[in-house]
Amino acid sequence: MSIFQSPKFLRNVLFADAVSCLATGALQVLFTQPLAQLLNLPALLLQSTGIFLLAYAAVAMLVATREPIPRSLVWVFVVGNFAWAVGCAAMLVEHVVAPTALGEAWILAQAATVVVLAELQWTGLRRSRPIGWA
Repeated sequence: MSIFQSPKFLRNVLFADAVSCLATGALQVLFTQPLAQLLNLPALLLQSTGIFLLAYAAVAMLVATREPIPRSLVWVFVVGNFAWAVGCAAMLVEHVVAPTALGEAWILAQAATVVVLAELQWTGLRRSRPIGWA
């Protein structure tokens, strides 16, 4: 059986999403000023998105522990993750910020991560059936 066929696939992806948001959010909240200087990103942007990521991590963790997993909430995560990636790209393309090379890498890494997570969540939703489906 492949990892994609595991009955725990979607749950594991949700846990991975929660852990990545927890790590990034904690870094951005705990080290706002040093990151702002290193990345040349606004401290308020780092702190506010860090707080959002911590809240998101808590919700994703909660959803991952539900039985059954609420599919409608996973769809919200899929859309939200794709929207986060679009926002990251738009911020760079529109020159909303002027990050250092490391700052650009920080933003692009977040965009790439959430695209992968959204695709994995979408795959998990397509491969799992809601209760009551034949």
